[in-house]
Amino acid sequence: MEITSTQVKALRDRTGISVMQCKKALEEAGGDEEKAFIILKKRRQEAAEKKSDRELGAGIIGVYVHNTNEVAAMVRLSCETDFVAKNKEFADMARDIAMHVTALSPSYISREDVSPEVIEKAKSVFEAEIADKPEDMREKIMKGKIDSYFAEQILLEQSFIKNPEMKISDMIQGAVQKFGENVAITDISRLSVK
Repeated sequence: MEITSTQVKALRDRTGISVMQCKKALEEAGGDEEKAFIILKKRRQEAAEKKSDRELGAGIIGVYVHNTNEVAAMVRLSCETDFVAKNKEFADMARDIAMHVTALSPSYISREDVSPEVIEKAKSVFEAEIADKPEDMREKIMKGKIDSYFAEQILLEQSFIKNPEMKISDMIQGAVQKFGENVAITDISRLSVK
C-alpha cells in the first residue's frame, strides 16, 4: 500500500512527530492511521525511557499571564542542550505548559513529589468511605481513590487543557522523541491575586 502525503501530514499534525517517523509508522501499520498513532505512542514512551537518565544542562522558562492580569504561571522546562532550548517549538511548549499550570493549578509535578505523609493523610480520609466494602476489595478500591485524587493535583497526570486526549506526560515524551534528548519539567510556580 502506498502512503500518501495527506496521510503523513494528518498524522504529523496529530502527533507533532517528524515526517519520516510518521511515514515509517504508517508503512508499518499498513496505512491505518489509528494503528500508526499507537505505534508512535509506544515508540515515544520507549524513547523517553532510554533518555531519562541523561543530564539536563539547559532549558527555558515558560511564562503565561492570563489576560485579566490576575493569575500567572512560570514553568522551567529543562533539556540537555542550548540548541533545543532555543528552538521555537520548545519555547512554545514551555508557554503552553505554563498556561496549563495557570488554569489547573497543580500542586505537584510528578507522583514522586507527593510525600508519604500526604498520601497517608489522604488514605485516612478515604478509609471511612471504604469501611463497608468487602475486605478483599478494600486495597484495590483505596488504590483507585488515591490515584484518582492525586491525578487531579499532579501536573504530569493531568489532561492538557488545549488537547484533553493528551496528558502532560505525553507532551513531554513527545518532546523527547521530537528533539532527541531528555526533556523534563523541573519547576513550576503559580501566582494569583485572589
